[in-house]
Amino acid sequence: MTIHRPYSEGSTDPVLLTPEGAGWDWTGLQVLRLAPGVPRVVETGASEAFVLPLEGGLRVEVPGEATFDLDGRTSVFERVTDFAYVGRDTTVHLTSEPGAVVALPTSRCGRRLPPAYGPAEEVPVEVRGAGNATRQVTNFGVPGVWDHADKLICCELITPPGNWSSYPPHKHDASEPCPVVNEEIYYYRIAGEDQVTPSRGGIGYHRTYTGPEHEAAGLAPIDETLEVRDHDVVLVPHGYHGPCVAAPGYPMYYLNVMAGPAEDRALAFCDDPDHGWVRDTWAGAETDPRCPVTSAAGRTDQMVSSSRERHS
Repeated sequence: MTIHRPYSEGSTDPVLLTPEGAGWDWTGLQVLRLAPGVPRVVETGASEAFVLPLEGGLRVEVPGEATFDLDGRTSVFERVTDFAYVGRDTTVHLTSEPGAVVALPTSRCGRRLPPAYGPAEEVPVEVRGAGNATRQVTNFGVPGVWDHADKLICCELITPPGNWSSYPPHKHDASEPCPVVNEEIYYYRIAGEDQVTPSRGGIGYHRTYTGPEHEAAGLAPIDETLEVRDHDVVLVPHGYHGPCVAAPGYPMYYLNVMAGPAEDRALAFCDDPDHGWVRDTWAGAETDPRCPVTSAAGRTDQMVSSSRERHS
């Protein structure tokens, strides 16, 4: 399996990834560009999906069932967004009058659930870690926050420039002693100098690797340290993943998409035993004041305005 799927320059849609295309059983991701006023029709087939605005707002219509107008956002680095859920075996009409970029993370599932709307104001924003491992976790589609899903688990992370996230490295696979197996997709956006507008010029790094316990479980070895740029995708079929490192100067966003064979959705994981002790050092330690970066009301710091002043 090739775990790094770099963005193809000039693609009409940045990401079109099915479970078959990924080489596994459950998760997929589409990132679509909606031309101004031009409808797009998506058939969910055997998968449920979230409709998550990345740039711009849009109307989501499930004929005969529901219509949602999503306010969206100008950038994933600008604010927390509202979103929609659509079930399997559903025809979905997407329209944006000004144009938009929208993510549809998906998972195959057994039950068809009705469409639903998620307000931005009800999305919990968590500050995780400490020091230069501080990051923002936007828990819009995780168990206990959003339970209107059969398999699909999603969250967003923002890592300030120079910080580390997905750390300590962790796993959720069929090797001991993990209680939960989840396939995982990382979809990256990297902002440029203004700290808000995604740019292919920015860089970050992603690490995925296996240990002897994976070999004992019959899982293929992985040893990848990848440079990632805006719109790149990294697949995690198994193994420890982390750290994800935001290069100095370049904020890093990623959308996590997870699902697996268990009947119940769960986020359980196991730290790499060589590095798990680091998590214990965060108790009482200071967090990076740049986090949280965003809320439903917008940016929470002055980074953007000061950057724009320098360039005006």
